[in-house]
This record gives sequence, C-alpha cells and structure tokens, in this order.
Amino acid sequence: MSRIGMQPITIPSGVEVTLDGAHVTVKGPKGTLEHEAPETITITREGDDLFVARPDDARQNRALHGLTRSLVANMVQGVTEGYSRDLEIVGVGYRAIAQGPSKLELQLGFSHSVHFEAPDGITFDVPQATRITVRGFDKQLVGQVAANIRKIRKPEPYKGKGIRYADERVLRKAGKSAK
Repeated sequence: MSRIGMQPITIPSGVEVTLDGAHVTVKGPKGTLEHEAPETITITREGDDLFVARPDDARQNRALHGLTRSLVANMVQGVTEGYSRDLEIVGVGYRAIAQGPSKLELQLGFSHSVHFEAPDGITFDVPQATRITVRGFDKQLVGQVAANIRKIRKPEPYKGKGIRYADERVLRKAGKSAK
C-alpha cells in the first residue's frame, strides 16, 4: 500500500474544494488551482477530509496514487499558505533590482542587463541586491520560475559565480596546477 496515497488530505477552513468526476478545483484566499486526476484514480470527500483511492495494485495505478494525493495536497497548501523559493546571486557586480512585484532586472556580467517578467500568480521580493525570493500559490510554477531564473547564469564550478538556490551547494573544482 502507498503510505503517502492512503493519508487523508485535511481541508482547512476558508478553502473550497469542488470535485467533478476526475476534475478537482481548490479555491482559497490566495487563489484558485485546478487539476485533472487520472481516470483510474478516484477522489472522494468525507467531511473536511479528501481521500484518494486506486482500483487495484497495478504498477501504473500504484504510481499515480501517491502522486495524485501529493498534487492535491500541494494545491490545498498553496491556496492557504503559498510557496516560496529563495535564490542567491554570487559574483562581483552581480545584482538583482526589483521593478515592481512581478519584474526583475538582473545584472549578471553580460554586456546588457537581463529583464525577467513573472507569469500570473508569481511575485518577486528582493530583500538584498544578491537575494531573490520567488513567491506564489502554485508549487510547480514557483519551482519552474526559480529554475528559469537560475538558468540565466548557472553557478560555475571554478569560482562559484552565478545564480544558485539558497540551499544549493556548488562543488568547486581546482584550477590549473603549475608545474
């Protein structure tokens, strides 16, 4: 049995969950998220709890059981608390400048500054010139936007310059050795 898939999802107050067959809509104070569950997986509501079930122990159904439960639980958490991802900028002269809540200007050693605009539902916070916080209510979108920002200038292994996640450890390489 799936340890994750069998756990109930508690619906907090202020969150409205609508089940329409395999379509799940979660509405909360931060926004609205929708998900289309696989046809074999059933989602039922009992009081303030959601339960995810699978028809049999086929390999595909076992895989989708825990996944579907996690995705719906992330939706419920996202519309109540939201998600954030922190990025660090390392390098002399590298910095980020916020231009409103959904625009960034990044100076990363290129001949020009890079402008990055957030999709709907995502906001940026720049507490320092070398820190960026990506916030939103959709976990997948927050992670993808953070990955797209990191992709602009990945951390390089010799000096460690670039954009990295706040909890990321960059493995450093030794430079050339003299003879």
